Amino acid sequence: MYDIIVIGAGTAGLTAAIYGKRAGKSVLVYEGESYGGQILTAPEVANYPGIKNISGYAFATGLFEQAKNLGTEFNFDQVTGVTGSAREGFTVTSELGSNFAKTIIIACGARHRHMGIDDEERFSGVGVSYCSTCDGAFFKGRDVAVFGGGNTALEDAIYLSSICSKVYIIHRRDEFRAEQALVNTAMSFENIIPKLSYVVSGLNGNKTLESIEISSTKNDSKEEIKLSGLFVAIGQVPSNGCVSDFVELDQAGYVKASEDCVTNVPGVFVAGDGRTKAVRQLTTAAADGAISAVAACSFIAKSFL
Repeated sequence: MYDIIVIGAGTAGLTAAIYGKRAGKSVLVYEGESYGGQILTAPEVANYPGIKNISGYAFATGLFEQAKNLGTEFNFDQVTGVTGSAREGFTVTSELGSNFAKTIIIACGARHRHMGIDDEERFSGVGVSYCSTCDGAFFKGRDVAVFGGGNTALEDAIYLSSICSKVYIIHRRDEFRAEQALVNTAMSFENIIPKLSYVVSGLNGNKTLESIEISSTKNDSKEEIKLSGLFVAIGQVPSNGCVSDFVELDQAGYVKASEDCVTNVPGVFVAGDGRTKAVRQLTTAAADGAISAVAACSFIAKSFL
């Protein structure tokens, strides 16, 4: 029986593994895809404290190698379910078998909802972004667009307006879904240009994004906008399906927990983008990983004397 099983090998999960191993615990990390999570494919990370500039691949690989060198075990298999309790121990079932643990750290993460149009993946990281605070600085003085109409989209536009020359906000409806106060603030900026009742229907460019095509949701009209960056803000999708019947989730599918990373099931903790939280960044994922691992170690000390 492992002391800690971590589900997910993103920034939160790998940080949890590092802290667990440094505390002398046996740790197994499950990952159904590749280590690193969303940051793995980022061409550049420039907002992590203490690291001036690094690729997402190098950042994720450094975390993975650090955890592995400390003795963390890895199982690259898709988790299908978790059962058990703190009293009897937890069983983590995957497509190829099962393992047992005294505590569980859920670090399944979340993925940005994509537009689902041609060339979206090709321009990801070279014009198409899903995080304005991560990548906004790369487009200083350039024209960009935000696709979305909720609070996040409007907040992105306001943030980008102080960096970029023009910021188009493209939304499929004729009114924004964001809070009215936020809409009023965004519309007070001269360089924020709303394009309501439109969707992004095409991406154009050679090596990097050069323009987008938008299509009206009311008629057959189309329009081309020349720009350097498109920030997609149409929501995230948590990857908590394997624990949906085990711990409490909110209506959007995020594991309910506050900053202490404690779930409603004793001995089960959650870290990273898959939990209910306001800010989802590398720094907050790493913080969650540390907090959840320390909490798991404390739980073991109290429950398994």
